[in-house]
Amino acid sequence: MKNEQKIKRLCIYGLLIALAFVLSYLESLIPLAAVGFFVPGMKIGLANIVVMVALYTMGARDAFVLALIRILLVAATFGNSVSMIYSLGGGLLSYAVMVLLKKAGVFGMVTVSIAGGIFHNVGQIVMAMLVLENAGVMAYLPVLFVSGSVTGLVIGLLGGEVAKRIRGVMKHET
Repeated sequence: MKNEQKIKRLCIYGLLIALAFVLSYLESLIPLAAVGFFVPGMKIGLANIVVMVALYTMGARDAFVLALIRILLVAATFGNSVSMIYSLGGGLLSYAVMVLLKKAGVFGMVTVSIAGGIFHNVGQIVMAMLVLENAGVMAYLPVLFVSGSVTGLVIGLLGGEVAKRIRGVMKHET
């Protein structure tokens, strides 16, 4: 029975990583500058649905592993070393904030996701300040606060729906 659980967990990891990869690719096809967003590198963060789902269905450790694998694979495939540094800074800060808020037990998934979206942007700005040695990039924070809130809301709502469906499937399989 224990071996079956390991296989099931491995399959879930594979599915979630594949989902994150596909969502990252789809997101790369969306030209945000064409719809009025002018912050360089701004993304919706669709692949973060995977981290939210993992956090709420599998736990913090599994969510961390998936977040790290997603960041490394996506940067290696669609980005470069600089984009990986920005993604790691944003992703790890976002993850830490989301785990702390979830553990507090007073915030729902959408609120946790909004905070994650905001702090993902904060982490990327901090990394940009370090890489570029320029505090001027902080001028983007107001726009990124709003975009992080909006995208965090969307990711939280979508992640909540996916988590409900995964919980249901997992309940029937055990």
